[in-house]
Amino acid sequence: MPDETSGHPELIIRIHPVGGDDVSFVTADFAGLGQAVEVITRALNERRSLVLTQARSSREPDTSAVVINLANVIAARVSEKNGAAGRQIL
Repeated sequence: MPDETSGHPELIIRIHPVGGDDVSFVTADFAGLGQAVEVITRALNERRSLVLTQARSSREPDTSAVVINLANVIAARVSEKNGAAGRQIL
């Protein structure tokens, strides 16, 4: 279901850091699955942080901006909120 404020679909981004627990965010920052994968891959390759401006975690009901340090990330997965198959990025 698209987010009403951006017109973008809600995607689930699941980050797996080295030696840590997975962290998941629901975000409407991207026009689609392909754009999300491209932006996250570029951030990983360039060793930059990922900035999400419309994100919420499963623990918090409110949407906020999130900066994710990708330095110790070993895997990231992007999927559609409706449960469709996602794409492994790394």
